[in-house]
Amino acid sequence: MRKILVVNSKGGCGKTTVATNLAVALAMRGEDVALADADRQKSSLSWAKRRPKSLVRIEALNWTKEEAIGDKDKALDAIVIDGPGGLRSELAKTLIAEASDIIVPVLASAFDWDATLKFLDGISDVKRVRKGKADIHVVANRINRRSTQVADLEKTFAKKGYPLLARISDRVLYARHAAAGSGIFDYQDTRAHEIRGQWHPLLQAVDV
Repeated sequence: MRKILVVNSKGGCGKTTVATNLAVALAMRGEDVALADADRQKSSLSWAKRRPKSLVRIEALNWTKEEAIGDKDKALDAIVIDGPGGLRSELAKTLIAEASDIIVPVLASAFDWDATLKFLDGISDVKRVRKGKADIHVVANRINRRSTQVADLEKTFAKKGYPLLARISDRVLYARHAAAGSGIFDYQDTRAHEIRGQWHPLLQAVDV
C-alpha cells in the first residue's frame, strides 16, 4: 500500500488540485484509493462531500489530527494525502516519515520557488527521504504557456538537484471539476485529453 503525500509549505500552489485529481486517476485504474485530508482547511474533505455517487468511489479520511493517521490503510491500494503546510508540526513530520512518494507542487514564480527550495532542503533531511525510502517529485503547477518563467523555474530547480517531473497547465477546467467534486480523469472527453497527458510522468512515477 502506497502513501502518496502532496505537500508544500508555500500556500496557493494547488496542492488540493493535485491531490484530488491524482486520487481520481488512480481510482479510475481500478485501485482502491482513499483521499486523506491533513490540512486544517479541509478542502479535500469538502471536495469529497461534493463528489457524485455515480463516479468511481474514493474514500475520504480526516487526517487533520495525528492520532487519525493510519486509519483503514491496510485495506487500500493507495492513499493520496493532501498534506499540511510546513514542516514544523509533528503531523507533517509523521506523514513525511511514512510516505512512499512526496509530491511537491510549485508555481512559476520566484517568490514561490525560493520558499519551495527551502522546503525541499528541509524534507531532504528527514531520515526516510535521506535513506532513499521515499521519492520526491517536483511538479510545476498552474503553468501559463506564455510565461517565460517556466524555463527559469526548470533551470533553477535542476541546478539544485530537483528536476521537474511534470508541468501542469493552468486551466479553468480544474476549477469546474473542483466545484463538482470530480477530476479530469473521471471523464474521457477529448477536450481534456491534452491536459490528462501532462499527468502521465507523475502517474508513472508513483506507480508500483
